Amino acid sequence: MTPETPIPAEVLIPGKTTLSQLERLYRAEAPAVLHGSARAGVDWAAARIAEAAAGTVAVYGVNTGFGKLASLKIAPQDTATLQRNLILSHCCGVGDPMPRPVVRLMMALKLLSLGRGASGVRWEVVALIEGMLAQGVTPVIPAQGSVGASGDLAPLAHMAAVMIGAAEAEHEGIVKTGAQALADAGLSPVVLGPKEGLALINGTQFSTAYALVGLFGAWRAAQNALVTSALSTDAIMGSTAPLEPQIHDLRGHPGQIEAAASLRALLDGSEIRESHREGDTRVQDPYCIRCQPQVTGAAMDILRQAARTLEIEANAATDNPLVLANGQIVSGGNFHAEPVGFAADMIAMAVSEIGAIAQRRVALMVDPVLSFDLPAFLTPRPGLNSGLMIAEVTTAALMSENKHLAHPTVIDSTPTSANQEDHVSMAAHGARRLGRMIDNLNVILGVEAITAAQGIEFRAPLQTSAPLSRVVARLRRDVAQLDDDRYMAPDLAMAARLVASGALTEAAALSLPFICS
Repeated sequence: MTPETPIPAEVLIPGKTTLSQLERLYRAEAPAVLHGSARAGVDWAAARIAEAAAGTVAVYGVNTGFGKLASLKIAPQDTATLQRNLILSHCCGVGDPMPRPVVRLMMALKLLSLGRGASGVRWEVVALIEGMLAQGVTPVIPAQGSVGASGDLAPLAHMAAVMIGAAEAEHEGIVKTGAQALADAGLSPVVLGPKEGLALINGTQFSTAYALVGLFGAWRAAQNALVTSALSTDAIMGSTAPLEPQIHDLRGHPGQIEAAASLRALLDGSEIRESHREGDTRVQDPYCIRCQPQVTGAAMDILRQAARTLEIEANAATDNPLVLANGQIVSGGNFHAEPVGFAADMIAMAVSEIGAIAQRRVALMVDPVLSFDLPAFLTPRPGLNSGLMIAEVTTAALMSENKHLAHPTVIDSTPTSANQEDHVSMAAHGARRLGRMIDNLNVILGVEAITAAQGIEFRAPLQTSAPLSRVVARLRRDVAQLDDDRYMAPDLAMAARLVASGALTEAAALSLPFICS
């Protein structure tokens, strides 16, 4: 596909959209549209809201104030002003702007939520979000300010503000006023009707978007960890006996079984492994080699649990109030992002542990006492050269940083909005910190790849397996073998990029699904 060729829109079916679809949408920055079958439900719910707005009975969010001000009735002629004021007053985000791909994913998630036909917005609102995604109008949204209940109010308000012609948006690489960005894209701002402002800002799409991006990165990192750990096993002439299928079948955890099978496949045919089956005086390898399936496999199981939660949440109607199938408009609490907060914490712990055991493998390989005859710090001339000494120290620093970042956020809460919203999820920053953690993990795994490849090359003329040979060859296209000391920072950055891009797992032909049937 040439750069001039438009990226096809991802067609989303509310309630049935998959993680694979959302990952494609995120990575390609593809447009998104709702399946045509969603329109009937959206129109029906909008009609129920219009009826309520024209009536005399107070309905929260339709003809009342919000939060602590919900007891105040709003006159019918003031409903449009009410919605506009809601959006502008809630634009209180601070900090650096969200990355564009994350904003676009958040907008697609808002489409899915509105498409469930329970929010009561007109199709015009849906069409504007679709148009913004198609024409590349991306709201500039500060990343801080949400506590994850009552929804991600501040960041979603910045999105909605652009839709009414306010705030700022990026379009064609330039930050413009919301009104100008829409006009340049051939779009018109919407005048919000009853409840529509509330439907746009009351939801978990900010937290869920960041959590999904964290999941996508964590899952790719977990697969990379299988590849780099296989490399490390061969570099230190580790045993494959702990990978025997019966060991893992006797325990029964799916991730452990799958990790062991992947490692067996990656190491199959290695001359290095065959060379020390007999006469090896070592009885056992350290845990960072021997227990790889138990640790990385457990992390994979945890990531899949989080994936299931986030797939449900991505398809959920999470604003308030909701229009039920019987026509009732009922105030509930689907905006509370507790499930997302738990999922984010699970992902964080998995990321931390994958990095912790990988760091120990790096430490093992640079230590001449433990590496089974590899030179100190994997340099051919130790003493004159420091080799990978400080690269290992860097992994230790990042491992420790991730341990601190992995502290659960969902257990924290503070009352807000004059104690009306007295328990919150803190899912927003719980999900947002995952990006920093995964960046750290990618460096750790990149250093492991550099270290293990160096160790394998010291085993010549013995060769590693065919899949791992392809991985080393792919690494060497961008990161040269270390002889005498050189400026190392670019090598570490490049190796981390190879991990993040999936280049190493692609070379190994390793691809595992998010969710197993």
